[in-house]
Amino acid sequence: MYNMDMNMFKEYIEYLKDNPEGYWFKRKLYGWGWTPAKWQGWLVLVIGILIALAGFYIGELDDAPGAAALGILIMIILVITFSWWKGENPPRWQWGKRK
Repeated sequence: MYNMDMNMFKEYIEYLKDNPEGYWFKRKLYGWGWTPAKWQGWLVLVIGILIALAGFYIGELDDAPGAAALGILIMIILVITFSWWKGENPPRWQWGKRK
């Protein structure tokens, strides 16, 4: 089991490194959506998470539950916008590498 997991992990890393176009986000190798492929993509994801956490924090301070929902909504819009703009073509369902 461990060897199979390591092979899948190595395959995923190899897939992300094969990025001659310099995409910030590449299609997920398994499933639907994007995954960060460069440091810029990871930065966008971290900023999105910080915005969502700030929404929760502000909601706790001001007793405003809508702030948490707004923070999550802003995070989702930010990540999807950058993924669409700086990523591969819109994602499609994938199960492994394209042949």
